[in-house]
Amino acid sequence: MTATNLHDQPFPWRGFLWTALIAGIWINISEVVRYFAFVMPMLRDAFPQIADVAPMDLGVFAIWGLWDTILVLAVTGAIWIYLDRFGAGIRNSVLAATFVWAAIFVILWLGVWNMGLTTPSIIAVALPLAWLELAIAGLIVNWGRSCFAS
Repeated sequence: MTATNLHDQPFPWRGFLWTALIAGIWINISEVVRYFAFVMPMLRDAFPQIADVAPMDLGVFAIWGLWDTILVLAVTGAIWIYLDRFGAGIRNSVLAATFVWAAIFVILWLGVWNMGLTTPSIIAVALPLAWLELAIAGLIVNWGRSCFAS
C-alpha cells in the first residue's frame, strides 16, 4: 500500500473503538494501581506539610476520568497511526508506546518536578511503571488492529 492510497481506505472506526476500549480497561487498571499503591503514599510521605496532598474526592475523580479518557484516545490513536505507517509488530508497538510515554508522562513528571511537587524517588517509581503501562497498551493496540480492523 502506498502513501497515496492509504487515504482511500475507510478508517476502521469500529475496530479502533473496540481496541481503545480494551486498551482503556488496561490503562485504567494500571493508573489506579500506580496511583493508590505507589504515587499517593509516596507523595504523602514526601510532603507531610501539605494538608491533604494527593487527595481522592469527587472532583479529583472527575478530572482523573477526563485525564484517562484523553490518555486512552491519545495512546490508542498515536500508536495505531504509527503502526499503520511503519508496520505492525511487537518492536514497533513498544517503540510507538515509548514515544507516546515520553510525550505524555516524561513531560508531565518533569513539569511536576520543576514545580517542586515531587521527588526524584517518586519519579523513579512512576515513570517506569507508566512506561510498562504504555508498552502493554501498545501491544494491545497492535493486537486490536489485527483482530478488529478488518
